[in-house]
Amino acid sequence: MKKTPLTLYLAAPRGFCAGVDRAIKIVEVALGKWGAPVYVRHEIVHNKFVVDELRKKGAVFIEELDDCPNDRPVIFSAHGVPKSVPASAAAREMLYVDATCPLVSKVHIEAQRHSDNGLQMIMIGHEGHPETVGTMGQLPTGEVILVETVKDVAVIQVRDPEKLAFVTQTTLSIDDTADIVIALKDRFPNIVGPHKEDICYATTNRQEAVKAMAPKCDAILVVGAPNSSNSKRLVEVGERAGGCYSQLVQRATDIDWRSLNGITSIGITAGASAPELLINEVIDAFHKRFDVTIEKVETAIENVEFKIPRILREVGR
Repeated sequence: MKKTPLTLYLAAPRGFCAGVDRAIKIVEVALGKWGAPVYVRHEIVHNKFVVDELRKKGAVFIEELDDCPNDRPVIFSAHGVPKSVPASAAAREMLYVDATCPLVSKVHIEAQRHSDNGLQMIMIGHEGHPETVGTMGQLPTGEVILVETVKDVAVIQVRDPEKLAFVTQTTLSIDDTADIVIALKDRFPNIVGPHKEDICYATTNRQEAVKAMAPKCDAILVVGAPNSSNSKRLVEVGERAGGCYSQLVQRATDIDWRSLNGITSIGITAGASAPELLINEVIDAFHKRFDVTIEKVETAIENVEFKIPRILREVGR
């Protein structure tokens, strides 16, 4: 039976970013250095496949530090943790490694600097997301006000409208965040923003690639986890930029083929914590059903690399 022709647009950049690469490598090197088990507080990155693969190698994933014995190494996830977590680990004399993405750490430093200068912080982010929890946890309770939408800006109560600064979660929608920043500046003209955009290069690049790809597509699939903020934002960007059906899938078995009935083009991208292996699995699924022609839509080339912490590069210990 003759297969229906399909143009498959493949977004670039897509998938793993430097912070995710580094975090996974930290767990793998720690297992090689200290043996199993190595404990990891929270999912190291938001991807079930990655977590399951590391679990097979001897990583034990826990939600809180209390679940970790004092005599085994513990790693903090790429999303960052409140200051109280490393302080607790140090008090227990635990061996810990911080896998926080350096671009998230930059936001932590920024928040602390503004607070030291007497400014109250406003955080643009998603309530309950580990990165938001970690960033807000850099300062004492009540020092950071969370804003999720433009509507929130109108109702927040601040100590002094002349002494404010804002930071953002690194994985937000560029467009949504820009609208919130405009609302903040309209209400608080003297609010201080970051020297450089807090939304990270990888989030920005993946969203821009989807914007370029979306108008060509009848539908878009984003490979990523349902708890991955940057993956969910890619779905939203696809819907807005192309006005087409956009679906989040963890892997090929999640594809809703009925929703793709009659398509002649599909766009595929992946969140920053989705491995290329899962992206290829999705592409292979289309090859089995369609006569596929692949076209790459590349809007940026990434060559960012982050070193793993010194403790993992040192011989001994």
